[in-house]
Amino acid sequence: MIKYLKYTLVTLFLSGFFYSARGQYDPLYTQYMFNPLALNPAYAGTNGVLNAMIMSRHQWVGFEDAPSTQTFSIHTPVASKNIGTGLSIVHDKIGPVTNTNAFFDYSFQFYVSERVKLSLGLKAGFSHFQRDLSKYLSEVGAGDPAYSDVVETKLLPNFGFGAYFYSERFYAGLSMPRLLENKIGEDGTLTTMQAPTESRLYLMMAGFVFPLGNDFMLKPSFIFRATNSAPLSYDINLSLLIRQRFWIGGMARPGYGFGALLQYQISPQIRAGYAFDMSTNKLMTHQNGTHEIMVSYEFNFRKENIQNPRYF
Repeated sequence: MIKYLKYTLVTLFLSGFFYSARGQYDPLYTQYMFNPLALNPAYAGTNGVLNAMIMSRHQWVGFEDAPSTQTFSIHTPVASKNIGTGLSIVHDKIGPVTNTNAFFDYSFQFYVSERVKLSLGLKAGFSHFQRDLSKYLSEVGAGDPAYSDVVETKLLPNFGFGAYFYSERFYAGLSMPRLLENKIGEDGTLTTMQAPTESRLYLMMAGFVFPLGNDFMLKPSFIFRATNSAPLSYDINLSLLIRQRFWIGGMARPGYGFGALLQYQISPQIRAGYAFDMSTNKLMTHQNGTHEIMVSYEFNFRKENIQNPRYF
């Protein structure tokens, strides 16, 4: 069975379909509500302090050449506090395909009511795309030297924009983090392949919190993902904050899977989280789920009275 799956993956890689299909929803996170900067540039600087976050996601653990994603983001308000800047770096790998994104973010915030602010953001940067099929093609070609050195590298510029409404206990965002539809492989370097495209990605997310007595806060949230050439995907989350320290929650991704998340406020500046997903498709019996860990740190140099813990 494993041999069959390997050759199925090779066929998908050769057709260009696998990258095209899974690339539509990049990046994919279960803890998206605590990592908005990679998805929406308007989030930059909105929490009032310099914040750094690292996240590592390992999908379909136990399955050879399964997807993995590492993310680093940092953002801060500047000057008048109505402006935010940020940087997000995402390293994504699946089989022979590696894609590293580096984007700078800029936002401007203003009040639309006494308690609600609107932030508008722009992001610009590039993706470094590499596809190395030498391992897979040599297996399929039974050692044929013609397949021993098949590597393609591309540097693809792009930009995006977003809007983010927020208050102390509510947020809603719209974004298009990837606007240009860059062609990959269109120069014919790999003549055995089609030319997959970086399709535009449209995102909508929202969430709010409300108290359940003195020690509990309930937070429902959702995210919708849409692209030009794939079905709509969305997550629905429900989390409970216990005594301002401990988050516990569940996630449903209809048609794709389900999961759970835990987060702990270690100190006023440090937060750590873990999420687990399980697929409901045919790969379910051949892997051990998806694991995602996150750590964030807030640098409050001015020692101001900043909201803690963060709801968003």
